[in-house]
Amino acid sequence: MATLFSGVTNVVGMSLRNELRGPKQNVNDWYRYMQKGAEAVHSANPDVLVILSGLSYDSDLSFIQNRPVQLSFSGKLVFEVHWYGFSDGQAWVTGNPNQVCGRVAKDMMRRSGFLVDQGYPLFVSEYGVDQRGTNVNDNRYLNCFLGVAAELDLDWALWTLVGSYYLREGVIGLNEYYGVLNYNWCETRNSSFIERISALQSPFRGPGLSETKLHKVIFHPSTGLCVIRKSFLDPLRLGPCADSESWSYSSDKTLVVKGTYFCLQADESGTLAKLGIFCSDSNSKWEMIADSKMHLSSKLRNGKSICLDVDSSNAIVTNSCKCISKDNTCDPASQWFKLVDSTRSRSEEQSFLHFDSIFDLPGKGFLSNLMVGSI
Repeated sequence: MATLFSGVTNVVGMSLRNELRGPKQNVNDWYRYMQKGAEAVHSANPDVLVILSGLSYDSDLSFIQNRPVQLSFSGKLVFEVHWYGFSDGQAWVTGNPNQVCGRVAKDMMRRSGFLVDQGYPLFVSEYGVDQRGTNVNDNRYLNCFLGVAAELDLDWALWTLVGSYYLREGVIGLNEYYGVLNYNWCETRNSSFIERISALQSPFRGPGLSETKLHKVIFHPSTGLCVIRKSFLDPLRLGPCADSESWSYSSDKTLVVKGTYFCLQADESGTLAKLGIFCSDSNSKWEMIADSKMHLSSKLRNGKSICLDVDSSNAIVTNSCKCISKDNTCDPASQWFKLVDSTRSRSEEQSFLHFDSIFDLPGKGFLSNLMVGSI
C-alpha cells in the first residue's frame, strides 16, 4: 500500500494495524513489529505520516511513556487511539456522569493522552455514538469526550460515514446507527449532531495556528457552542465558537473579557449571568469543580454555591449545581463547560466595545446604571 500510493499527495498518512487485541497481544511484540512496519512504510513512501495504534482495541499506549519508539526517521510519527462510550461498558448509565467522566478522562490521559504533553501528535482515529439519540450511555459519554477533545485540541476521525451495509455480521442491509448518513445514504441521519461537532472540525490553537494572542473560550460540550455576547444590552448566550468572546482566566479565578474591565458575575440563582466591573467579590470568582472539572462554580454574596448553566433559549444563567456526585439518574450536561485555550481569531468584526478607561463607557448614565447593577 505504501508503494502503491507513493507520490499521491492526497494520501498523507498510513496506519499500520487496526485495533490490536486478543490473548497473545504483548508489549515486546508490539515494539518488534510496529517499529519494523514503520521502517518499511517509510522506506517505500518517505512522504507519508506513519500512524501507530496501541493494544487492547487501540485504547492503550501507556507503555510508550517509559519506552519511546526507536526509528531511523523523525518528524512524521503519529499515534492513534480509539475511544467510545462502550469502551467502558455501561459505566455512563450505571454511574454518576461527573464521576465517570473524571475517572475515564484520567484513565485516557494515563493510557494515551500523556503523549500530547510529551509533544507527540495524538489522533483519535475512532469515536462515535448512536445517532438516533436514544442511547444514554453514548449521550453521556459524548458530552465528556467533546470536552476533553476541545481542551486537548485533538484531531479526530468519526466512526462512521456509512449509513448501511450490503452484508455485515450475517445481516443483509444492516442499518448503521453510528453512521453520519441515513440508511439510504441520501441525507444526514442527525443534522444536530453534525452542527454540534463542527466547532471541533478546526483546531483551536494549532500547531501553526496563531491568528491572534492566546486566550480562553468557554465551550459547552452538550451543544458544541461557546459563550458569546453581541453587545452590552444583550445577555450572554451560546453561539458559534467562531464568534466567541476572548476571555482570560486569572490566578484569582476571575473570567475577564480580554481588552476590557468586564468580568463574569453571578447575580442570583435562577437569573441571567452578567458582566460587571467590580471583580473582587466572591460572585466574580469561578472554579472548575466536580470530578469532571466541567462545572464552573461561584459563590453568591450570601455564601450559596451556584453553577453556570444554560436555559431553554441558550441564555447563560446560574442555578444550583446539579449531579455533582453519586446520583446516576440525573444529567449535568447543561452545566458542563470547558475553558479552552485558543489562538483562533473571530469570524466577524469584534462586536464587543473596548475602552482605555471605565469612564469612556458609552451613553449618558451608563456607568452609574452598571454600578447599581453590580452592587
